[in-house]
Amino acid sequence: MIHRLPSLLLIAGWLLASLAAPAWPAGLSNQLRGHASPYLALHGGDPVAWQEWNAETLARAQREHKLLFVSVGYFSCHWCHVMQRESYRDPAIAALLNRYFIPVKVDRELNGALDAALIGFAHRMIGVAGWPLNVFVTPEGYPGYVVLYQPPAEFRAMLKRLAAVWQRDGEAFSRAAREAGEAPAGVPPQAPVTAGALSELEQAFLQAAWREADTLQGGFNRVSKFPMPTHLGVLLALYRRDGDPRLGEFLHLTLDRMASQGLHDHVNGGFFRYTVDPDWATPHFEKMLYDNAQLTLLYHRAAEVFGRPDYRAVAHTTLGFLLDALQAPEGGFQTATSALDRQGREGGAYLWSAEALRKQLTGAEFELVERLWGLDAPPPFELGYLPMAKQAATAAEQGRLRAILAKLRQVERLREVPRDGKVNAALNGLALSAFSVAGQGVPRFEAAARALRAFVGSRLLVDGRLVKTRVGQQVFADAELDDYVFLASGLHDYARVYRDAAADAQARELVRQAWRRFFSAAGWRREERPLLATLRPQAALSDDMMPSASARLIALTEALAASGLGRELAGPLGQARAMALPVMRSAPFDYPGGLRP
Repeated sequence: MIHRLPSLLLIAGWLLASLAAPAWPAGLSNQLRGHASPYLALHGGDPVAWQEWNAETLARAQREHKLLFVSVGYFSCHWCHVMQRESYRDPAIAALLNRYFIPVKVDRELNGALDAALIGFAHRMIGVAGWPLNVFVTPEGYPGYVVLYQPPAEFRAMLKRLAAVWQRDGEAFSRAAREAGEAPAGVPPQAPVTAGALSELEQAFLQAAWREADTLQGGFNRVSKFPMPTHLGVLLALYRRDGDPRLGEFLHLTLDRMASQGLHDHVNGGFFRYTVDPDWATPHFEKMLYDNAQLTLLYHRAAEVFGRPDYRAVAHTTLGFLLDALQAPEGGFQTATSALDRQGREGGAYLWSAEALRKQLTGAEFELVERLWGLDAPPPFELGYLPMAKQAATAAEQGRLRAILAKLRQVERLREVPRDGKVNAALNGLALSAFSVAGQGVPRFEAAARALRAFVGSRLLVDGRLVKTRVGQQVFADAELDDYVFLASGLHDYARVYRDAAADAQARELVRQAWRRFFSAAGWRREERPLLATLRPQAALSDDMMPSASARLIALTEALAASGLGRELAGPLGQARAMALPVMRSAPFDYPGGLRP
């Protein structure tokens, strides 16, 4: 695939050379007004004639011989909102999109397979990826050109040039996109799965992890910092088994920095998506269900491995955040909270001015947090300070600090944070695992686990068929591989903890369906009926913000082997494990979920 990129990059050269713009009819209207997806509904008032991603939209592009402008984002994405405000609400830019393209808006949490494929395309084309993710797709379904966020003037000029390219030499554009998207021939390579091979992969992963590790600040990368629960969880398991003191030191450093600095919301509990700096101090303020469910389990397991009650407290306050902020009225847990408050201010619900803190606290309490949180320095954010540990509290001060945080929590600023109200099957599976395993012994969390198990069993599993997402009474039926796997995993964890035979049976049935629907000799599919022409089976799926669904399904099937699934699925299980091994060798840092330390 990579050797064909020069032909695809010719498109970029055409863009620079093209000036004319054709006059094509539009005849479109915005289809997103009142949409059940909160993210898509946000775009319902745009002057852009947004369409949904479906077979009818692709057929229209073919009839009218137009490029599709496929714009992918999500509700709590900061730069998605910026680009909407600057460009998609601009009448001149909207006129260009409506006239020369078929504009399509996609909620990545409803079309995970499409999003993953376009993210991969962006990495190959421009070396980076993220959201807003804007890809120009040919009427036959081949991605041809990609841009991320662009300022309005730059974006407007690019649209004009690309429209001219398509009119003048659309066949060459389509040919380059087709060549770049051709499928690899034959069955993916396979390798024997032996103890020696897995040991070699563990060592390769460790070496890659040390290359990526920030040994001064913790975590991975030295520019921005994302929590990476799967990678850290595998390192924690390796440390538990082998006791490497250097690895233990790195894990302590990472877990301590994530919990004590700006990635963690000290007032309300839970973790923000990421920080823009290497010091874990400056977050973007969205919070995601998938991060918080996974980090709950990571801190729970770290508390057991290291004997650290404070890590267990982090796990519990994170579960508390999920209950306080993301529990849906009809049951289940919503997808995310926005980085913006209802006044459109980034971080507005989390940042405190010194005056606001003085109003809520006594003089002695303010003096304590002034010293511990560094309030004597100028505020790092326009709206004030984010509570975090600039100085470690003594044992006596920690009790006082907990009382102060409880007092601030009573202000209930989280009411000012908009939420993405989708209740997604995969993400609720992660939440079910978190409440089942990390919530044991706490009545409030055990009750939440039981309620969530009842909800997924009755509202997400309908007549034996899994639905992907619910928003109130609206159902999005096309569940993907992630939904089957992570909900099955959550039900399995619940069944183990609560000895629930019905949950165990549901988990086993979802595992069977996942293998039948999404795996073949050619590899893994993430959705059953792909529309993007380049969505082809993969030998293994990587671990990213979500764990690898293929690796999790393999591990879950092995765990359920005693129930008879081992014999029933022995063939595909062995084939999938052998297929994953060469991929894991090629990029060991990207596939830790396939290890079994």
